[in-house]
Amino acid sequence: MKLLVDSGSTKADWIAIDEQGKVIFTTQSLGLNPEVLTKEEILFRLEDKFDISQNKDKATHLFFYGAGCGTDRMKNFLTDVFQEYFSNANITVYEDTYAAVFATTPKNEQAIVCILGTGSNCSYFDGHVLHQKVQSLGYIAMDDASGNRFGRHLIRAYYFNKMPKHLVEKFEKNFDLDADVIKQNFYKEPNPNAYLATFAEFLIKNKEEVLFQSFIREEMTAFIENYIMQYENCKEVPVHFVGSIAFYLKDELKAILSEYGIQMGNVLRRPIDGLIEFHIANK
Repeated sequence: MKLLVDSGSTKADWIAIDEQGKVIFTTQSLGLNPEVLTKEEILFRLEDKFDISQNKDKATHLFFYGAGCGTDRMKNFLTDVFQEYFSNANITVYEDTYAAVFATTPKNEQAIVCILGTGSNCSYFDGHVLHQKVQSLGYIAMDDASGNRFGRHLIRAYYFNKMPKHLVEKFEKNFDLDADVIKQNFYKEPNPNAYLATFAEFLIKNKEEVLFQSFIREEMTAFIENYIMQYENCKEVPVHFVGSIAFYLKDELKAILSEYGIQMGNVLRRPIDGLIEFHIANK
C-alpha cells in the first residue's frame, strides 16, 4: 500500500492506493509542517486519524509532499518521524512544490510552478530537475500573496479602522476578533500562519470590494516581482499554480500576470488527484 500525502500548514490530504492505483482510502489530517510542529505534535496528528493509525503497519511506501520541507534538515527530521511511525514503509519526503510540479506539468516539459495557499512558493522545473532561486523564510518575512498575508491585511485593516463599516459588521459576524483571542492564536497556539490564513476566505467572498481589490493587486504584484520574475524565461514558459488562493482568485491573478506578459498555465486547487496519476505512471 502506497500513501500519498500533500500537506500544507493548515491541512494534509492523504490517499492510500494499491499497486494498480486503486484507491483504498482517502482522509484529511491537520497540516504537518515540520517548521512549526514538534515531533510529538506530528505523531499526535497522525494517531488522531483513524484511517492512518489503523493502516500504518500496512504501508509499504510513503510519499510525502509538504510545506516546510525545503531544507535537508527539515526533510531529515520528518523522515525520521515518519520512519518511527510507519515502521514498514520506505519514506520519501519532498518539498510541497514537487507535488505541484508532478500534478500540473506534463512529463519532460518546462514550467514555472507556484503555490498560493496558506503559504506561497515558486520554482522552475526544467523538465527533469526543480530549481529554486528564493529560499523561503516562512510567513513572517515572505509568503507574498498567500492566505496568511491576506489574513494579515484584514486584521490590520480592521484594527487600524481602515475597513468600511459594512465590511466591519460582516467581519465581526464571521470571526472572534477580540484582541486577546487574536494574540493567543498569534503567540501561544501552534500554526499562527494557518490561523491568519483562515481569514482569507472572507476576502475571497468579498473580493469585489475596492479595499480588497487593492490587497489582491498589492500581494499578487509582489509575488510576480519577487518570485516569478526571478526566472529570466518567465515570459517564455507557462506558469502553473496550485492552491486555494490561486484557484479562487484565478481571474484576478490571470489579469495581473497578463500585464507583465506572463502566460498562466494550469491552476489546481489541490494537487493530490494529479499525484495518483503520476505515481501510477512511475511505479
